[in-house]
Amino acid sequence: MTEKEKMLAGKLYDPSDAELTALLVKARKLARRYNQTDEDEPEKRTAILRELLPNTPNLPSLQAPVYFDYGCNTTFGKFSGANFNFTCLDVCPVHIGDNVMIGPNVTLATPMHPLLPEERNVRRRENGSFYNLEYAKPITIEDNCWLAANVVVCGGVTIGEGSVIGAGSVVTRSIPPHSLAVGNPCRVIRTITEQDKMR
Repeated sequence: MTEKEKMLAGKLYDPSDAELTALLVKARKLARRYNQTDEDEPEKRTAILRELLPNTPNLPSLQAPVYFDYGCNTTFGKFSGANFNFTCLDVCPVHIGDNVMIGPNVTLATPMHPLLPEERNVRRRENGSFYNLEYAKPITIEDNCWLAANVVVCGGVTIGEGSVIGAGSVVTRSIPPHSLAVGNPCRVIRTITEQDKMR
């Protein structure tokens, strides 16, 4: 397996691999270019996003600045978007469904690191260069979710359809559909029902 194949499969991999480094540098450059555009430059923004998110047919509305590890591992559904300072560490696939609202300063973090320091620490190759190993778990945000400001979603989490994650929450476990969930660690407070309809 290549290091990229290991990465996408959730296995330990070397993030300093040449192929991965090239993809990461490309995504970082595109994100920087996007972040230097203004709201009155929609054509320029669209062109950059098409390169940054090549596997997303429905481009999201992203309020700059945004940050991606790879971009090519993230997909957005229709009518989804994110407010300022969206950070997407898409080492493993990140799937964001339709009509997903993402507040400011939200982080989706798929990377994981071994718990034992001897597996996590930097090591030396035979040629004298240094590297470390990490792995990742995918993130799925299903349709019609709202992630409020300053939410962090960790790798391996699925947020079920129609759920709302309260501001400042750290989501370490999957959330069932139609849930109101808050806190650190994030916990389900209750189910969202028709009683929540604005009158």
